[in-house]
Amino acid sequence: MKKLIIQSIVIISATLTAGCAGPTPKNIGIHQGRLTDCPDRPNCVSSQTDSSDHAIAPFEYTQSRKEAIQTLMNVIKALPRAKLNEKSDTYVYVEVKSKIFGFVDDVEFFIPEKEAVIHVRSASRLGYSDFGVNRKRIESIRKDFSKEGKK
Repeated sequence: MKKLIIQSIVIISATLTAGCAGPTPKNIGIHQGRLTDCPDRPNCVSSQTDSSDHAIAPFEYTQSRKEAIQTLMNVIKALPRAKLNEKSDTYVYVEVKSKIFGFVDDVEFFIPEKEAVIHVRSASRLGYSDFGVNRKRIESIRKDFSKEGKK
């Protein structure tokens, strides 16, 4: 009986964890020089939105564009539970999983060629509210980006 209960718990836990990832959104990326706008839910932030509820400042840098991208990559590599999915000279896409249930957030960075900024977007794949997790994550990355860029 005890073995059956343990097996049931393991199966339920695995099912819940696998189900928390959700499919990769089809609108990820840069479209007409912009990151995709946030959905009408409070679980997304973007530096390229007109919505005050979702707005967050882009990262600014003073070093060369190439150095800024390397600094960003160093910060991303240090993120716990982060998986780099795409990297180019203008775009970086990372999936970040939550610690307990494995919920996936899509975190994007757009590095325009003619601006000294990195635009950001971080959105939860599932659910309605994220309790401010995406905003906190971007601000933490900003802090680390700033600190790393001064080395």
